[in-house]
Amino acid sequence: MLSSATKKPKLAVWKFASCDGCQLSLLDCEDELLAIAGALTIAKFPEASRAFARGPYDLSLVEGSITTPDDVERIKRIRQQSKLLVTIGACATAGGIQALRNFQDVNEYIRLVYAHPEYITTLDRSTPIADHVKVDFELRGCPISKTQLLEVITAFLNGRRPRLSNYSVCEECKLRGTVCLAVAEDVNCLGPVTQAGCGALCPAYRRGCFGCFGPRENLNLPSLVAWWQSELGLKPAQVELALRTMNAWSPPFKEASENL
Repeated sequence: MLSSATKKPKLAVWKFASCDGCQLSLLDCEDELLAIAGALTIAKFPEASRAFARGPYDLSLVEGSITTPDDVERIKRIRQQSKLLVTIGACATAGGIQALRNFQDVNEYIRLVYAHPEYITTLDRSTPIADHVKVDFELRGCPISKTQLLEVITAFLNGRRPRLSNYSVCEECKLRGTVCLAVAEDVNCLGPVTQAGCGALCPAYRRGCFGCFGPRENLNLPSLVAWWQSELGLKPAQVELALRTMNAWSPPFKEASENL
């Protein structure tokens, strides 16, 4: 007869090209993490423990983008071992900061940076996990919200789809009573086109939204860019700089930055 521990769903956390910040969001859950540990068997989570249990896994959380040929083969093996696969963070869902190289010749970068470029094996692009395998759910952010991560894990344990906000950062500003920086102070803020999730942290400190949670659904990015240029006087290079951050390779931001 199987023990109760054996019957628990098995959770694995995987890392590709990334800074580990999204994995740290799971550790940052602190007290809630104890409850999660009681409901799941944490089979693989190198950021927290050297303990390791072989798959298959009921839930895999994947951080980071695909940047090397080995990454491509590895994510395919992880997909085969995972009943559900959830990507976490901008690197896994949009290619991350490292996807900025996609707009240039990566071989030229390698030649300039490394003394022996012949030893470097890499892909010419940094791409999200969904470009290579089936993804069951994407959790965005740079880093992700620990509240949203807990919702995803709780939803998994209860056999339902996660319930996350689908409005923009602008609504989060209104909920916390933050004056609109774009209107009041002529700041080029990405809040109108960015998915909520951060609690409008940057605008609360009088900084325009940087788009950490990626493009929201049904956005009108060309209209926002046109307003930046006509009303705020931003030059194409300034708009491109605003759009090309951690979610630069997400289709709406990528297309807008290339059409300037």
